[in-house]
Amino acid sequence: MGVGEVPQRNEATAPSIVRVEAPARLHFGFLDLHGGLGRRFGSIGLAIDAPSVALTARRSSDLSVSGAEAERVRGYARAAAYHLGGAGSVAIAVERTIPAHAGFGSGTQLALAVAAAMARLDRAPFSAAAFSSSLDRGNRSGVGLCAFTEGGLIVDGGRGANGGPPPVIARLAYPEAWRIVLVLDQSMAGVHGTREVEAFRELPRFPEAQAAEICRIVLMQVLPAAALAEPQGFGAGITRIQDLIGDHFAPHQGGRYASAAVAQALANAAAQGVPGYGQSSWGPTGFVLMPSEAEAQALVASLNRGGPLRFLIAHGRNAGASITTAG
Repeated sequence: MGVGEVPQRNEATAPSIVRVEAPARLHFGFLDLHGGLGRRFGSIGLAIDAPSVALTARRSSDLSVSGAEAERVRGYARAAAYHLGGAGSVAIAVERTIPAHAGFGSGTQLALAVAAAMARLDRAPFSAAAFSSSLDRGNRSGVGLCAFTEGGLIVDGGRGANGGPPPVIARLAYPEAWRIVLVLDQSMAGVHGTREVEAFRELPRFPEAQAAEICRIVLMQVLPAAALAEPQGFGAGITRIQDLIGDHFAPHQGGRYASAAVAQALANAAAQGVPGYGQSSWGPTGFVLMPSEAEAQALVASLNRGGPLRFLIAHGRNAGASITTAG
């Protein structure tokens, strides 16, 4: 089975109902925004078990969607139907969604969940990479595609001149004992849509020396620390990447972090000597990397002082989406 593929059941008849549960992802930063070697972006990120998206799909006389983000789901269903060459006669019930524009890759996970469900109903092969163009996903990062299919700690090699989803060049299991404290500011959304496109167009070229430093940190600090379950080395590397990337994007998000409340919570966590911290993608969600459940719970107890912030303790997810069938 190739990277980006979900194994398919060889069923004699099509299932009558398909259920998909897919993980959110954290985006820890870009490897090379300079692009001088011919590939641009490159990403490192992590699949996490919460928040997550869950939906069910079944055959219907026409396209119908119930539950959260119905219009968004309807658009993804039409795009998936076009890719599959069918009419898209399916009823989709959305049980839960990942917060949108918060740094979790919600659009990618929701789109792939819809496409995977519809492909399974048709007994058609599903490949996240194959659907990415139709769904308009994976334009800058391959982390979300791989998080859906395989999970884990993911590094992609960026986009080349010929387009196509960025190739996954490394994937490691995230240490089971480690936890991620998510710091959510529910009062705002991160940069997205037209604003995001404009930001990438208007930002100055990323310094080549800083891109080189990030690549060195990923290869010689972050990945070895993950492989050996060394939280301090892993956290220090992620924090340094976050500092470099956050300062570059600061003009378009109001500072190193998009949310002042999240920034203060991360500063308070840093003062306690945590292994690492930062902001996922454009935020506003922040994260703190912790070595254990007990330490994560203690940190949340110290940070949870009311206000606009919500705290959630997540695990790294070392498997992709769950796809089950009935009937």
